[in-house]
Amino acid sequence: MTIRTILVDDETLATQGLQLRLQAHDDVEIVATAANGREAIRAIKTHKPDLVFLDIQMPGFDGFSVVQGLMEVEPPLFVFVTAYGEHAIRAFEAQAADYLMKPVEEDRLAATLDRVRQRLAEKRGAEEAERLKEALEEHAPEAAEELAETTSAEGPASSRFEKMINIRDQGQIFRVDVDTIERIDAAGDYMCIMTGDNTLILRETMKDLEKRLDPRRFQRVHRSTIVNLDLVRQVKPHTNGECFLVLDSGAQVKVSRSYRDVVARFVH
Repeated sequence: MTIRTILVDDETLATQGLQLRLQAHDDVEIVATAANGREAIRAIKTHKPDLVFLDIQMPGFDGFSVVQGLMEVEPPLFVFVTAYGEHAIRAFEAQAADYLMKPVEEDRLAATLDRVRQRLAEKRGAEEAERLKEALEEHAPEAAEELAETTSAEGPASSRFEKMINIRDQGQIFRVDVDTIERIDAAGDYMCIMTGDNTLILRETMKDLEKRLDPRRFQRVHRSTIVNLDLVRQVKPHTNGECFLVLDSGAQVKVSRSYRDVVARFVH
């Protein structure tokens, strides 16, 4: 899988330095460079790259203006590159794949490219599935109907759901791997995201957060609590049809009677 890439920076030396570091990654093909925001928008619309390394502070159109200028087309993945750390929050709010500080370190760049590869693989997998579905609908409608029924029975594809959640807390951006989330407690329009050894606050409703998480793993067990079922280690019966789930960290979460069907999957 080749990652077609554009580099955008008004500093020639910064562009050349990033080109040198990217030479170590055989699957990265640099298809164009741009020295300002307007050039970047033209290059992205022309070459339709998979990935853009985008400087933030440039004369005229800055990096965020480039992203806004591409709203009418399918955007590539963006990695913001800058010398100023205060832009990190806006970068993640703009749904950037990552945020790199200048000078770019080789190890940090390698980690970013791993994240990009994963996101591109998920995107291309979804596109292949859609093309297969369209071909079946045209040439083998019965097979297409059977595939749709099978997909429906298996539940939503995991690629639809978040694997990383960006949480802005106390002026910082934390990237949380959803696999590490043990439970989520609601407090009004705020969510307490607990990873066993850390608690972060996310401003979002329970309903919206549930849409972002795979329901095969994350289930509500109380009106104000979501639990990662993969991290449940014990079920302890309680009175009145209620029970407690004991999690990896040792924390105990009460399951109300309204959600006791969630516990049934642990009993075979």
